[in-house]
Amino acid sequence: MQWYYSKNGTQLGPVAQSELISKLASGEVSPSDLVWKDGMGDWIPASQVSELSVLRPPAPAPAGSVPAAPPYSPPVSPYAPPVAVTQEIPSYLWQSIVVTLLCCLPFGVAGIVFAAKVDTLKKAGDIVGAQVASANAKKWTMIGFIVGLVINLLAFGFSFLSAFMAQSQQ
Repeated sequence: MQWYYSKNGTQLGPVAQSELISKLASGEVSPSDLVWKDGMGDWIPASQVSELSVLRPPAPAPAGSVPAAPPYSPPVSPYAPPVAVTQEIPSYLWQSIVVTLLCCLPFGVAGIVFAAKVDTLKKAGDIVGAQVASANAKKWTMIGFIVGLVINLLAFGFSFLSAFMAQSQQ
């Protein structure tokens, strides 16, 4: 995810979300500076972006109160397996390849392009993007299969008809 930010009226970026978070944490970018990424309607202050909300400092404690202890979280083993995505999102890669080779090249290639994005987006944590890419891969693969099937049926029908016509003329 690429972000842009405005500092003193100058647009800067693109930067990765992690880099922007680091800049906000260090004070290089202030919460009042405007930020924008693809898909947003307009530039808004960084403090109003939910993805950057981890940077908001906690509200100050009232004077004279004792700060609460942070909640306990057990240590994480460096040998623990990575957290897996619980929702299975099909990529339709092999189906797209079969459609490309046997049915309809242009639509199959479009299916392959979207299918190749699914795993990358899942690993990046963009589940919604992976679901959209999966749906697009399925759509283009099905279109390619149907178009290829119709073309093959028409070709078979025309060859059968021409053979029948040639036989009837003899």
